[in-house]
Amino acid sequence: MTWGVIGFSDGKFYIAAMKNRVHVGFAIKGLSKKEIDMFEGSGKTMKHIKIPKVDDIDEKKLVKLIKMVDKQAICD
Repeated sequence: MTWGVIGFSDGKFYIAAMKNRVHVGFAIKGLSKKEIDMFEGSGKTMKHIKIPKVDDIDEKKLVKLIKMVDKQAICD
């Protein structure tokens, strides 16, 4: 556990349960500006997407983001 949330893949990803949603976080170092703009948040090294309800999960988008970050992101 890192930062009080569950972290995965040496810190490239995290899952945080909030009061009304879940944040799935991604390392962004090594991504292009266009790729970084796919995420929310103001973090310098990590950004996230918000999932308000299970029914709101866009599985194709989530898989695409996970594969992209896993391949390209650098996590120091």
